[in-house]
Amino acid sequence: MKFDFFNLILKKIQHPEPGLQALWNFTLLSLFLFPLLPAFGAVGLVIVALVICKQHLKHIIQRRINWGLAILAGWLVIKVCFAYKPLEALLGLANLLPFFLIFAAYSILIQTFVQLKQMAWVIVLPSLPVVILGFGQLFWGWSTLTQLQPILGWVLEPNGSPSGRMASVFMNTNTLAAYLQIVFILGLGLWLETYKTFAPLRSNWLRLGFLSISVIGSVIALILTSCRNGWGIIIISCLVFALYQAWYWLVPIFTTITASVLGAAFAPPPLQPTLRAIVPAFFWERLTNQDAIAARRVTLWKFALWMTQQRPLTGWGLRSFTPLYEAQNQIWLGHPHNLLLMFTAETGIPATLLFFGLVAWILVQGGLILAKLSANFIEDKLILFTYLVAFGGCTVFNTVDVTLFDLRVNTLGWLLLSAICGIVYNYRAILPLEQKLN
Repeated sequence: MKFDFFNLILKKIQHPEPGLQALWNFTLLSLFLFPLLPAFGAVGLVIVALVICKQHLKHIIQRRINWGLAILAGWLVIKVCFAYKPLEALLGLANLLPFFLIFAAYSILIQTFVQLKQMAWVIVLPSLPVVILGFGQLFWGWSTLTQLQPILGWVLEPNGSPSGRMASVFMNTNTLAAYLQIVFILGLGLWLETYKTFAPLRSNWLRLGFLSISVIGSVIALILTSCRNGWGIIIISCLVFALYQAWYWLVPIFTTITASVLGAAFAPPPLQPTLRAIVPAFFWERLTNQDAIAARRVTLWKFALWMTQQRPLTGWGLRSFTPLYEAQNQIWLGHPHNLLLMFTAETGIPATLLFFGLVAWILVQGGLILAKLSANFIEDKLILFTYLVAFGGCTVFNTVDVTLFDLRVNTLGWLLLSAICGIVYNYRAILPLEQKLN
């Protein structure tokens, strides 16, 4: 049965360009290994990117979106010489430049809606063992053997990291939450697609059953991370999907749940005791006992803004926030917990506008394609919508945190963007088919 299940998911892997078929298969294998064996998965993904860049260099150069990234890359390299800490700025390039290459390559490799669906499946499949390891870590004190740590590339800390909060195979609980919100949104999109096209066959029951377990498991794991950012993204994603599917009856349900939790935490005394008797303390206590952390984040944002004001055009250089903040406050913190403010402080306002402008162009074009697709392409519309929501979740997450420094989450974010961009550039090949069908 297991063989049938996985064969069912992967049997239709047919790349529109036969010359890219082997690279696509290898990409899926690498992506499947990536969460649990990040070193092996990363090597595979990089090899594919390098081969594509070699074979399709002319095609890559022709795309103007890559011109923008090339200009930004050149600016960041030049800025190393004038950075507050040149060596730190040089090391900081590793969090960006390789991913520009990955973006350029995979936006060539990913061309069809079927590929979006296949990649979503391969991202969701390994999330189940990640969640299981998280449960074992939190409730049964599981830990990794010392001998396996160099091979795995991660450490399973008993009772979580920090203690009492699930982190599973990731460095800390917030990074796991960033990963799980991607998995949850993609899994929810696949579940809806399977449900809407359901036929009473064993294969479809297997799909729907696995996706149900995956989505529910991701939600429970996200709750156990105690990451308020992740909680918010779950609610927003469910509301967005409900509106997209025109399931308006779900909107008051999610709104009531959210209002009840927020009311239990912050409502005036006459209402608060009643809500606290209904809402589990786990939720409202989490929202009310982190004032110091919230205040610290505001302090971080203010400091990043001060950095931007001092050097608005050039910035201080990549990875300059940490040493500057430590020098002034005698506290080490890795980033300002906001990606936009970190970019303006470290790279300057013009570079930030260029970078976020390129990303915004891709998302807008993806949204336009979604709007242009007719009802004949309901499955294609749903999977593209799912990718847009998933990347939107990554964007929201980075407003109060920064996932740039985690290899797996950062890579998944760039692959989501690459997939949307690949569809954008290949839509002209799809449009004639739609017109014929209409």
